[in-house]
Amino acid sequence: MSFDAAWARVEDAVREKRIPGAILGVVNGAGRQVAWTGQAALVPEPAPVTRETIYDLASLTKVVFTTERILAHAQAGRLDLDAPLTTVIPDFRQYDAGCWERATTFRDCLGHLTHFPAVVPIYTYGADPATLRAFVLQREWARVETPVYSDINFICLGIALERIEGRMIREMDPGAGFTFAPEPSACAATEACTWRGRVMRGEVHDENCYALQGSGHAGLFGTADALLDFGERLLARGPDLTCERLRDQRTHGWEIRYPGWSGGQACDEDTIGHTGFTGTGLWIDHRAGQVWTLLTNRVHPSRHVETGIAALRQEVGEALYG
Repeated sequence: MSFDAAWARVEDAVREKRIPGAILGVVNGAGRQVAWTGQAALVPEPAPVTRETIYDLASLTKVVFTTERILAHAQAGRLDLDAPLTTVIPDFRQYDAGCWERATTFRDCLGHLTHFPAVVPIYTYGADPATLRAFVLQREWARVETPVYSDINFICLGIALERIEGRMIREMDPGAGFTFAPEPSACAATEACTWRGRVMRGEVHDENCYALQGSGHAGLFGTADALLDFGERLLARGPDLTCERLRDQRTHGWEIRYPGWSGGQACDEDTIGHTGFTGTGLWIDHRAGQVWTLLTNRVHPSRHVETGIAALRQEVGEALYG
């Protein structure tokens, strides 16, 4: 396995200014290796990446935080994965008892097997987080015929967590090395947001999560070492529901290797992984005993450029097994 070959791909991307900066971390039988390069921020003031740089993990929130917490509550008997969300959120679409949304189960949401649309700009419907939660729960959702990867699934799971635990997501403990409220100066910057009128640094990039003031689909921040620690815990736990295929590309929360996926094709066919919109990713190969994470701030200062992040992730995954 070649860390140096993988790292060379990352260095090329930074040197060619396709991405501002990056951290690559790997854990396997040879131990832990972490390397970093480039800029955590370009504007308004430059700041270098360090090993301790905290990244907006974006959709890694779905697997590192929300999936883990939902599965823990299921194991403790507080919810049934095959029961509808209404067993925890009885007021979900309460004005239409026969609607399809009320039949949606926890397992459906974890596996992106529902008929919710991929994403909706919830933040454009108001500024009060309680009202926006009510909007999510009472909206008559446009039903997509073929299930797609959907943020709405995990927004609903986040609301379920809040109902079970009796507190807002931002009041929950995300685990060692992770936070919902980082020190901005310790963070990699993301986008210069036209809606908020400033560069996001230490504030969640995802607009819906920001407006909801915490959600199950985004909002978690963490370091490369925190992700590697988390991945090691999953390796120690062994294959479980997080590795159980619910459909060709999905497990409970995670993706599992398929042609063209983010982790490359050199890993085991049962390798799980997930990416985040801001430029983050985490992959776990139980058979090889390997975890790797690639953290970038590819949306800084704008998401509206082609950074080559999809190809970079695949190249790194392939090179690690070279």
